Amino acid sequence: MVLVTSNKARRLLFINYIGRVRPGDLTRQQPDIEALMAELPPDFRVLVDFSELEDMDLDCMPELGRTMELIDRSGVGLIVRVIPDPTKDIGLNIFSIFHLPHHPPIATCKNMMEASVVLGL
Repeated sequence: MVLVTSNKARRLLFINYIGRVRPGDLTRQQPDIEALMAELPPDFRVLVDFSELEDMDLDCMPELGRTMELIDRSGVGLIVRVIPDPTKDIGLNIFSIFHLPHHPPIATCKNMMEASVVLGL
């Protein structure tokens, strides 16, 4: 499952990956991400929470790449990832090289408290 929401006042897009994520989950969330980003000013921030991710199919990688490219084109100013277990990192640093050509700053945190400090919340 993928949950997406935003906070306009804080210029923040929040994406939460939960449980077993399949390609259809990513495809279904794409319109939500597009609509929410359209409401955010340039230099918005993205908080991506992988804390509850159990498994992501390898077939998700093309769609995940498209999502990263969309976020990059939309003018993201900062990406903060919450990955408490380094063994669950799905290769995002390598993926970022290819799908975030504007190279926004990226911070990887162990928990949401650490992420909130990075975001200044």
